[in-house]
Amino acid sequence: MHVTSKQRPRKQPRKVYDRGVRERALISAAAKLFASRGYEATTTREIALEAGCAEGLIHRYFHGKPGLLMALIKSRVSRTLAEMSNGLAPSPRLDKEIMQLVRFELKRFWEDQDFFKVFIPCAINHPAIGRVARNIGPQRRAQAVMERLKQFVETRELSRREVESVAHFVGAVTFMFGFFQPVVLGRDRRHAQEQALSITRMFVRGFPSASGK
Repeated sequence: MHVTSKQRPRKQPRKVYDRGVRERALISAAAKLFASRGYEATTTREIALEAGCAEGLIHRYFHGKPGLLMALIKSRVSRTLAEMSNGLAPSPRLDKEIMQLVRFELKRFWEDQDFFKVFIPCAINHPAIGRVARNIGPQRRAQAVMERLKQFVETRELSRREVESVAHFVGAVTFMFGFFQPVVLGRDRRHAQEQALSITRMFVRGFPSASGK
């Protein structure tokens, strides 16, 4: 008996197993749902459906929803640091570098406001998450700023703690005027940015490079 091509069994496409792709899909889905529904209200089932993955992968890859949140934080911080490293050329002077970093962080806080709306309440309401998130979030960003600042001659006269204080100044002023005032308090974004830059100009006057030395 002759078997036609229509009668031959179709070869099923081989299933591709790519953990990296699935992890990224789950992190992206979590970011979207956490922002729209909130961390507490979002279930792992909803995240899995949004990502097109099995729910069990969340537990296998991330050990549950808290681990998925940590992965989301790491992903966002890594992206920000990569943009800082690749997108910001070193400034010729320390004061200009600090101004450049403040402008960059103001923009990032505004653009990532949905992420921070999720991250901040979780860090407050879940102390265990907050402790870990502090090290992979603000601390990593401050460390990256410190590494840029240490390239300048002026910072060699400062102690490590003083350089760290400058890095935390950048984080504090940009959080206040890039996120808290415009997003939480509903203040005019442009006015908040101008305030941040004005405060930073006063701050950098204390560095020798600001006076042309």
